Amino acid sequence: MEKLPKVDKEKLLTQIADGKYMLFFSADWCPDCNFIKPRMPEIEAEYPEYKFLAVDRDENIDLAVELDVFGIPSFIAFEDGKEQGRFVNKDRKTKEQVEEFVNAL
Repeated sequence: MEKLPKVDKEKLLTQIADGKYMLFFSADWCPDCNFIKPRMPEIEAEYPEYKFLAVDRDENIDLAVELDVFGIPSFIAFEDGKEQGRFVNKDRKTKEQVEEFVNAL
C-alpha cells in the first residue's frame, strides 16, 4: 500500500482526480488500526480496482480534519476525485466489515 505524503485536501483531490482510490486513515499508536493492518494486503488483493493509500492521521491531521475523519481506523472511497462512501468511526474494524463496506459502494 502506498503511503500518502503530507498533503492538504486540494493536493489530494488533484492526485486522486482520475481512478478509484481507497484512503486508509490510521496511526502507529492506534491499537484498533494495528488490528486491521495485517489484513490490509488481503483486502487490497480482493479489490484491485482500487488504489489503496495509507494516510498517517498524525502526519496529515489537517487533511483528516478537512475530511471530517475524527476516528481511526477509517476508510474513504473516491472515484475520479469525488467521494463515493466512507466507513469512518473510532471502532475496531474486521476484515469482513471492511469488505462489506467496499462491496456496498
